[in-house]
Amino acid sequence: MDAPDSLDPSRALERLLGIMAALRTPGTGCPWDLEQTFSTVAPYTIEEAYEVADAIRRENLADLRDELGDLLLQVIFHARMAEEAGAFAFGDVVTAISEKLVRRHPHVFANSRDLSPEAVKRLWEQIKRDERVARGAAAPAGQLDGVPVALPALTRAEKLTRKAAAIGFDWPDADQVVAKIREEVDEVADALASGSREAIEDELGDLLFAVANLARHAGLDAEAAARRANAKFERRFRAIEAALAGQGRSLDDTNLDEMERLWAEAKRAERCA
Repeated sequence: MDAPDSLDPSRALERLLGIMAALRTPGTGCPWDLEQTFSTVAPYTIEEAYEVADAIRRENLADLRDELGDLLLQVIFHARMAEEAGAFAFGDVVTAISEKLVRRHPHVFANSRDLSPEAVKRLWEQIKRDERVARGAAAPAGQLDGVPVALPALTRAEKLTRKAAAIGFDWPDADQVVAKIREEVDEVADALASGSREAIEDELGDLLFAVANLARHAGLDAEAAARRANAKFERRFRAIEAALAGQGRSLDDTNLDEMERLWAEAKRAERCA
């Protein structure tokens, strides 16, 4: 298949759909693609969403283009499998989201004009509730209903506390959340002293939940902050390895004191960069 003009999204999308159809064609398609199911592809879908977020964090638009393509592939893959099962096709996915966007933006496509961002958000939530009723789904029984269990734990903690805060169940300011975190740290220490694995896990969970709450108060994404910390740790640890390699040595040839010294040097180098 010849690649179409990059400025023609309809032809580009048609080509991608054709490629996926070929990959999933029994007898001539790709053996790996043919054996996949919704369940086996789902982890890749989640991974690609994180790759998109990482490219955004790094402000790398070239990588963002590629990662968005990988994420789009996941949508195409799931839609193709659904079409093969006689459930729906990619066009149905596009139609559904298009209709939803129009329906949930009456301030753009209908008569509800001149709404504040807060009013738009309230209207969006009301329309979502109306949609659930129209589908015959049970109305949320409580304030915290509707937060997907499958979300990453820190993200779900942020959403749960945000829902609770919407009706006034919240710390007044970030300083009080910091005080709560200090309290939870002490409780983790007590749990460690007890030696109870269950108690340690319980108190660590409370500490992480409080930290996620602090991130919300600060207007930050706890998951993004954790990913940033992971990247920082990896970057500095690799700097230790590189410093040792420059001396013809490896991690097996050093000790904790030297690694901590090299870590501090890597940290100083980052600050001066």
